[in-house]
Amino acid sequence: MKPEEVAQFLQEHPQFFNEYADLLADIQIFHPQDDKVISLNERQVISLRERNRVLQDKLLELISFGEENDAISEKMHRLAIALLAVSNLDELFNALYFSLKEDFAVPLVALRLWNISSTTRSHAEFTRVSDDVRTIAESLPQPYCGNHIADEIRQWFGEGAEHLHSFAMIPLNAAQTIGLLVLGSPDAERFYPEMGTLHLKRLGELVCTTITRYDHADAASAIASQEHSTHEQQT
Repeated sequence: MKPEEVAQFLQEHPQFFNEYADLLADIQIFHPQDDKVISLNERQVISLRERNRVLQDKLLELISFGEENDAISEKMHRLAIALLAVSNLDELFNALYFSLKEDFAVPLVALRLWNISSTTRSHAEFTRVSDDVRTIAESLPQPYCGNHIADEIRQWFGEGAEHLHSFAMIPLNAAQTIGLLVLGSPDAERFYPEMGTLHLKRLGELVCTTITRYDHADAASAIASQEHSTHEQQT
């Protein structure tokens, strides 16, 4: 009989060792780590210890993931509070960049915006981008993480671009795509293709919602100012 057939037979006939109970005490096997001969019971104990060790390692891994997620959630909470406290786009950009660099330890951050009605065009964030970049942002169903980005996007980082080896591209989606937030790191493994993107997606939603809120406020303020000016002229 082949070993597989023996194993299958024993699995299908658990009563076998009840009928041949003496075998449990008589069978001698080699220790898995040396040439020492041990009993079947001792081998079972070793197997149970190995399983227990594996389970402990998995538990420690889950605890580590949980602690890491808690830490990220706390940082996201602090960022949300900071963005709620700003009163204009200047403060918004400053709060965002400070949080990403100091709290999340992201070395370089780049942001470009379009399809919004803000009258504040002096910011670098409103620098015109190509149709190709817009297409890239609009085609992302979720944040992209990896080692490659378009040359145009890489140039947003200026002189520091040559030192960056991994990136996270986060589309800012409202009723339509309004921009692209890009995080860059010199560590090639910081943003890797298989990593989870839930927190990055939430970051994009938070930033997008805050920007559109202040964009609408700017637009409303501009309309009010224009109406006031028109009223004064008529008066």
